[in-house]
Amino acid sequence: MKQHSPTEHFEEFLRQGLVLSSNFSYGEFNSYQALQDAFEYWVYQFGQAMLPPQTALLCVNTDLRVINACSNRASFMDKFSQSGTSWRHADREDNPLARCLDDPRLHVMTSEEMNIWGLKPTSAVSIPVLDPQEQPVAYLGLFSQSHHIEPDGLIQLLYTLSFSFYSCVQSIEDRRRYDQLLLQNQQRELDFKKHDILFEASKKLHAKIDVDSVLTEAIECMYRVYPNIQVDLLLSQDNDSTNLSVKPLNFQSIENDICTRAFMESTVVFEPAMDGEGPSTGKVAAPLSGKQGVYGVLYMQFEHDLIQASDLQFISLLADTAGSAFENAKLYEQSNLMINELRLINEITKQLNQSLRLNEIFNSASSELLSIFGADYSCILQKDNESDKLIVQATNLPALYHETYTMDQGFAGLIYSTKEPTIISDYMSNNKVKSKLLQLTNSRSLIGSPILVNGRVEGVIMVMHSKPNFFSYDNYKLLQVLSGHIGLAMTNASLHAEVKRMVITDNLTGLYARHYLDEQANLLQKKDFCGSLIVVDIDNFKRINDTHGHQIGDKILIQVSQIIKSCIRDSDIAARWGGEELAVYLPQVAKDQTIRIAERIRSRVLQETSPQVTVSCGISDWNWEEDKISVESLFYRADMALYQAKNNGRNQIKVG
Repeated sequence: MKQHSPTEHFEEFLRQGLVLSSNFSYGEFNSYQALQDAFEYWVYQFGQAMLPPQTALLCVNTDLRVINACSNRASFMDKFSQSGTSWRHADREDNPLARCLDDPRLHVMTSEEMNIWGLKPTSAVSIPVLDPQEQPVAYLGLFSQSHHIEPDGLIQLLYTLSFSFYSCVQSIEDRRRYDQLLLQNQQRELDFKKHDILFEASKKLHAKIDVDSVLTEAIECMYRVYPNIQVDLLLSQDNDSTNLSVKPLNFQSIENDICTRAFMESTVVFEPAMDGEGPSTGKVAAPLSGKQGVYGVLYMQFEHDLIQASDLQFISLLADTAGSAFENAKLYEQSNLMINELRLINEITKQLNQSLRLNEIFNSASSELLSIFGADYSCILQKDNESDKLIVQATNLPALYHETYTMDQGFAGLIYSTKEPTIISDYMSNNKVKSKLLQLTNSRSLIGSPILVNGRVEGVIMVMHSKPNFFSYDNYKLLQVLSGHIGLAMTNASLHAEVKRMVITDNLTGLYARHYLDEQANLLQKKDFCGSLIVVDIDNFKRINDTHGHQIGDKILIQVSQIIKSCIRDSDIAARWGGEELAVYLPQVAKDQTIRIAERIRSRVLQETSPQVTVSCGISDWNWEEDKISVESLFYRADMALYQAKNNGRNQIKVG
C-alpha cells in the first residue's frame, strides 16, 4: 500500500475533503444516529480542549441539518448550532456549508464574505466527509470570531479537528463491529443453548405419559430460553388440571385472534409489536400439533426480547414436539380410561346379573351410579305399561320413591320422548325445562339417559349434583353405556319373573298352579301356628260345557277365579286344583273365619256369575295344638268334605 507523507495527506484533504476508511460501512454511517454517535464520541474525547476560544465546530448531514455541534465560548453560534437546524438558504453563497453542498470540496469564507445576519464578523471553513466511494455523507464546518486565527490557520485547525473526528468515526465503527460480533457470538451461543434445551426437552416430553406433565415441561422449557416472556396455554378440549392455568380457545373472532389462526392454520403466527424489517418484539402463537390433529396453542408475549427467525424456528419445533407428546399422553390417558370403564362395566354387569329380582337390580344400580360418578343423587324410573307413566323404582331420596311422572314431565319426560341422553351443566342458567326433581334436590348438574330395550324406552336414569359443571362429557358417554347394561339386566329379571310366573300360574284362570300351593302350604306349616284350606268345585260344570260350550265353561272358570281372588288377602294362596276344582290356602286363619270366607265366595258366585252357577266348598284346618298333619292329609279332608257337600245337594259348605 502506498504510504502518504503528512504533506500529501494535507494536500489530499485540501483537494477533496475527509475520506473515510474503506472498511467503514456506508449504510450504517449514513444514518443520523451513527453520525451523532461519532460526533458525541469526539466531543467526549477531545471537545473544547481542541477548540480555541470563540470557535465552534458543526457536523451537518447531507440535508444540511445540524447533527451536533461543539463550541468554546462561541455564543454567536448558539442559534445556528442547535440540533436539527437547517443551513439551507436560497442563496448558496450565504455560508460555507451550502457552498460545500454544491461543490464538495474545501471552502473558506472570510468575515467580509459572510452574509448571514449575526455571523458578519465570522470566518469559516468547511469540508465534505466522504465515504470510501467519495460520496458525501456529512459536512464539517469550523466557525471562528477570534482575531488571532488567520484563514490558513483555520484550515490547519479544521484539518487537525477532522482527523481527530476521523479517529472517532473509526472507534465508533470498531465498537459497532465489536458489538455486532458480540451479538453474533451471543446469538450463536443462544442457538446452541436452544439446541441443547430442545434435545433434552424432546427426551423428557416423550418419556412422559401424563398430560399435565407434558404441558408443564413445554412451558418450563420456554421459560428456560426466554425468562422474560409471558406464556399462556389454550386448549380446544376440556382439561380439569389443578396444576395448570388453561384457557379455552376462542373461535368467535378468527381473523383478529392469532391463537385461533394458529390453531386453524396449524402454523406458527407472529404478530410484531411494530411494523418494520428485522427483529422485533411482539406476540407468537404456536399450535400443539400431533398426527391426529391440533390440540391447543402456546401463546407467548415478548415485551423485552427481540424475536429472530431462529426463535420462530425453535418455538415451532418445541410446539410440534410438545404436541406429539401431548397426543401420546392423551391416547395413553384415554386407553387407561377405556380399560377402567370396561372393567367397571364388567363389574357392574356381574353385580347386576347376580340377582334376578327387579327391585334388587334397581337398588344396586342406583347405589353404583352414585359411587361411579360421585353424584349427590340418582334416580331410576321405569315405565308402567298399565298407567302409561314413569315410576321411580330406585333413588337415594326417600321422598321420591314410587313417585309417578307423566311422559311429558320434566327431564325424565324429555329423555323418554326423544330417546336421547342429556347433559345439563347448570340448571340455574338453563331452566327452560321445569324439573321438580332438580328443584327438590337443589341440584344444578344433571346427566340422564334412556333405558333402551330393543329400541323401546323402558325407563330413564338420571344422576345429579349440587355443583354446576360437575359432570364431564366422558361421564355423559359412560352413563349411556351403563344404561344399556342396566336395561339388559332389567330385561333378564323381567323374563325370569315372567317364566317363573308362568311355571307357577294357571294360564286360564290366573291362579297359582296346584304344585305351587302344595309347596307354599308345606313351607307355611313349618312356621305358622295354624292354617286352613278351602276346596271349591263348580256344580254341574260338565252340563255347562255340554249346554253352552267349552268357551263359556272357560269364562265361568275365569269369573269364579276372579271372585275368589277378590275375597281373600294378598298373602292367601288361590290355585286351580284341577278341572273345575279350585283351592285356597289361608295361612294363620282359624276354622270359623275360613267358613265365613267360604260362604262369601259361595254367595258371590251365585249372585255374580253369568250364566249363573253355584259352587260347593269343602274346608279343612290345622293348628299347633293338634298332632302334625301333612299337607296331603289336609287336602284329603277338605276333598272329603267337598264330596259330602256335593252329595247333600250342592251349593253348600262342609267342614272336614
